[in-house]
This record gives sequence, C-alpha cells and structure tokens, in this order.
Amino acid sequence: MTTTIGVPPVVLVTGGSGFLGSHLCERLLNDGAEVLCLDNFFTGSKRNVEHLLSNPRFELIRHDVTFPLYLEIDAIYNLACPASPVHYQYDPVQTTKTSVHGAINMLGLAKRTGATIFQASTSEVYGDPKVHPQREDYLGHVNPIGPRACYDEGKRCAETLFFDYHRQHDLKIRIARIFNTYGPNMHPDDGRVVSNFIVQALSNQPITLYGDGTQTRSFCYVDDMIEAFVRLMNKEGDVVGPMNLGNPVEMTVRTLAETVLELTGSRSELVYRPLPADDPVQRQPDISLAKEVLDWEPKYALREGLEKTIAYFDALLTA
Repeated sequence: MTTTIGVPPVVLVTGGSGFLGSHLCERLLNDGAEVLCLDNFFTGSKRNVEHLLSNPRFELIRHDVTFPLYLEIDAIYNLACPASPVHYQYDPVQTTKTSVHGAINMLGLAKRTGATIFQASTSEVYGDPKVHPQREDYLGHVNPIGPRACYDEGKRCAETLFFDYHRQHDLKIRIARIFNTYGPNMHPDDGRVVSNFIVQALSNQPITLYGDGTQTRSFCYVDDMIEAFVRLMNKEGDVVGPMNLGNPVEMTVRTLAETVLELTGSRSELVYRPLPADDPVQRQPDISLAKEVLDWEPKYALREGLEKTIAYFDALLTA
C-alpha cells in the first residue's frame, strides 16, 4: 500500500481496539500503512492493541465518533459501534447515535480529505429474513421498534447515508455486510454465541442455548474476514457494495455447542432458555458477489478456527 506520491498511506480505523478493529490494525501495519486507531473503549480494549503501541506507524486515539474529528488521512475503515446484543442494548440511544452520527462525521471527514471510506455494516440489516440464503438485493425483514432496532436500523441508516454521499458528492465508498465472525480478541462477556459457549465450556458451566437450538448461523474466522475487508477496500473500479462477507457453511446453534464441548473436553451440560425477541431463525450469506469481484471465500474450517479461539480464551481466563 502506497499513496500516489510513494509514501505509506495514513489509514484511520474507528473502533480500532475492538475485536475486528484490532485485527485490522495489525493487518494494515503489516501491509505498510500508518494506522490511526480510534476508540472510546466502550467495548474495545487497550489489551487488544497494546502489542502495537511500540510500532512508530501506529497511534492510539481516544475519541467518540459521535463527535466531529479533524485529521489528515487517506482512507477510513468505519468499524465503530457495539456489535453484540448485550452491548448495543445497554444504551440503545447511544448505539443509534454511534451508527448514524458516527457515519455523518466520518463521511464528512472523507469528503474533506478525499479519502476512500469503508463501512462495516451487518447481516442484521436483513432482520429475521424471509429469503434464504440472503443476497445483497434482499431488502430485509426488520422490526423498526423492537429491542434490536437500535443496531439493525442504525446500520441501515448508515448505509443510506453512505450511498447518498456517494451519489451527491461522488464519495468513494465501500460497504460490507458482515455475518457472524469469531476469533481471538472477542470480548468474553459480549453475549455472542461463540464466546458464550467457549467461556462456559472452559469454566465447566452450563452452556446456554436460546430456543430449541435449531436456529442456524454461519461462522467466519476473523483472519478470513479481515482479508475480505482489505480486498474490498483496495479493489479498483466502481465496486461500492453492499457486499456480503461471511462463511456460507450453515449449522445449527446446537451443533456449534456440541463442537465446542468436544474440542474443550468440557463437562458442561446444555440448558435451554426462551428465544430473545426478534432473534433471527436462519442466517446464511450468499457470497457469490464476493467470490466474483474479490476472488474471495473463507479458508478456515470451523474446527480450526475454534481451536485458535479456544486457546485464546483459555489463556485469557487463566490470566
């Protein structure tokens, strides 16, 4: 990665100390960029990026994207937003503001500097889908007044803003719709199914399944996801998205729990709780567009990715 004058680009990563953001910062540094890591540490952790602090091309900035920011940058990855129900429902008004005001502020920065800007959208824009698997042209089935709406509708509004800035100001945008992703640096208390199951299994606590465990998800290992981010951002031409990024291999939540039990050797039992409101019954990405345009598809099998993730949480819990 170099700019037109042959110097390393300056790349801003909002939400840079979070799960995906921290992996992205490390990847960009390895690619030769100067990285400005921006976070307000609501869900992000300095622990995720502390090993990068000694790198002279890395800078950590404490800032909330709902407030304007004035920097000179070449590219923006906008990842800032709590992404798990436990966190985004803690302060739903702030969650919506982070998606909407944050998008406005980052788009304004991109407009002023001429930067290409990447939006980390989500499969949640499809809601509880009536089309399976989900393609990018599916408009979704979202409850706009439910407990998940702060995240779902916030991300949908952010996509609207990105496309309006693209049409009105010819802004260079990239929009990725991210499906379930897992790996090291996940927050142990974020309530997501992979981290929940692993932490409960390692602690020999009951593994909690919501509903009857037959709802489906598709799980992508973090290294595969970051590779897709970079390919989409660096793709030449008129590729703007939205583009589904995720693993198309679908499985039941119960199957995931049983795999975690096997890999950890845990004595945990499976227990069942009522399904939360508006929780999707099925979730599987159609990644035909990413395959065609980016020549990308996930490489990590679930068991391989889970082994790496289990090792991370085992070390974290031990510490």
